[in-house]
Amino acid sequence: MTDTPHDRMHVVSDETRNLVNLVLDYSRRRTLAVDTPLDHPMKDSELTRLAGPTISEEGLGSARALAIFEHIFAPACITTDHPKYLSFIPSAPTKAAVAFDLVVSASALYGGSWLEGAGVVHAENEVLSWLASEFGLPKTAGGVFVQGGTIGNLSALVAAREAQKAKLGDTRPGRWVIVCSAEAHSSVKSAADVMDVDIAPVPTDESGILRPEGVREALEEHGDAVIAVVATSGTTNFGTIDDIAGIAALKDDFDFWLHIDGAYGLAAMLSPLAKHKFAGVERADSVIVDPHKWLFAPFDACALIYRDPRNGRRAHTQKAEYLDTLTESDEWSPSDYAIQLTRRPRGLPLWFSLATYGAQTYRDAISHSIDLARQISTEIKKRPNLRLVRDPELSVVVFERVGWEREDYDAWSDKLLEEQRAFVVPSSHDGRPNARFAIVNPLTTFDDLVDILDTME
Repeated sequence: MTDTPHDRMHVVSDETRNLVNLVLDYSRRRTLAVDTPLDHPMKDSELTRLAGPTISEEGLGSARALAIFEHIFAPACITTDHPKYLSFIPSAPTKAAVAFDLVVSASALYGGSWLEGAGVVHAENEVLSWLASEFGLPKTAGGVFVQGGTIGNLSALVAAREAQKAKLGDTRPGRWVIVCSAEAHSSVKSAADVMDVDIAPVPTDESGILRPEGVREALEEHGDAVIAVVATSGTTNFGTIDDIAGIAALKDDFDFWLHIDGAYGLAAMLSPLAKHKFAGVERADSVIVDPHKWLFAPFDACALIYRDPRNGRRAHTQKAEYLDTLTESDEWSPSDYAIQLTRRPRGLPLWFSLATYGAQTYRDAISHSIDLARQISTEIKKRPNLRLVRDPELSVVVFERVGWEREDYDAWSDKLLEEQRAFVVPSSHDGRPNARFAIVNPLTTFDDLVDILDTME
C-alpha cells in the first residue's frame, strides 16, 4: 500500500530515520558541548532577513529546518545553562536530566493519570515524597509537578480557598484575602488577580523579611476571610527568607493555611550550610520549589506538595463524563492536584538525575553555590569601588558600583554580553540601581566572578 502524503509525518521510513538521526546528532553535540557561547538576542527584522519564511505548504525538509534552528534561531537565544549566565535565576540542568528529557518526549508518555502512566507517576511521586521528607512534611504528603512557580502558587492558593470554603460552610466573607509580604513574588499578586481575591501586603523589616508581628495583625484584621498566608523562602531579588518559624508558630493561635513559595530558595534545605534557616517549613500546608532553578532539571518543572493531598484533589479534580473512569477511581492521578488536565511527566528528568547521581551530589552542588556567594561577597567588601548591598542569605549577591547611575550599569551589562564575557543584567533596590549575581550553576567559579568584577574598575 502506498503511503498517502499525510502519513509521512508518522510512518517509519528512510526519511524519518534521517530526520531522527539529524535531531539526535544535534542533541548529542549540544548536550556534550563544553564551549557553548552565551549568544545574544536579535531583532525580529534581522531574524526574518536571515531565515526567511519557514512555514510553507511544501515544507523545508528536516535538514534545512534544523540548519535554520542551529545557525539562526538558537544563537539568538541566551544560553541559560552557561556558567556565566548570572541574571534572573539561571537554569543548570544536569547532563542526565537533559538526556532523559529526550526520553520523555520520545516515549509518548502521558503523566496526567495513573491509568495511563502508572510507572511514570510512581517515579515522580518518589521524588515528591523525597522532597517532602527533606522539608519535614509527613509521609502522607504529596502533590504534582506543574509548569512553574506561577502555576504552583495559583494551584496551591485555589486549594487553600476551597479548604476555607469547606471549613466555613455557608458563612462566607465579602472578599477573600491572601496575606503575604509586600515583597512577595509577583506570581502571588497574579494568582490573586486570576482568583479575584484581595491581597493584604504586610510590610517587611529593613532586611526585607516578613515577620510574624505583621502577619498576626493581618490575621486579626481579616479573620476568616484569609484563605492563606504566603511566606517566601528565597526571594528572587535577594534570596531573602521570611521568618517562617515565627509565622508558622502563629498556627498555635490562628487556624490558617500556610503556603511556602520556595520556587528558588527552598532547594537550599538540601544543603547542611542552609537547612537551619528554614525552620517552620515542616508546618506548611503547601510548598512549591522549582527543579528547573536550583535542582538542576530542564525547563519547565515546579514541584507542588500538599501536607494533605486531599485538599488539592478536592479543589482540582475535573468532572466530565469521559473522565468517569479516572475520577471514580481512588488511584493517584496527578491532574487531580493542580490547574491542569493534560500534562507531560515533567518530573521524570529530575527523577532520572537523582537516581543516577544520588542525593549527596545534589547537596554538594547546592552547597557550592552558597559557599561561592559568600566568597565573592567577601571579595566585593575588599574593593573600595564596590558596595555590598546586603550579605547573601543563599546564593544571590547584590552589590553597587560606587558612583554609577542606571545608564552606567546598562552600558556595562551590554558590553559584557557583547564580548560574550557574562550575562549580568542590572537590578534595583529602594530606587537605587545595582548589579546582581544569581549563582546556581555548579560550573561557575570564583575566578569567573572576579573577572566580572574587574570590568567595573
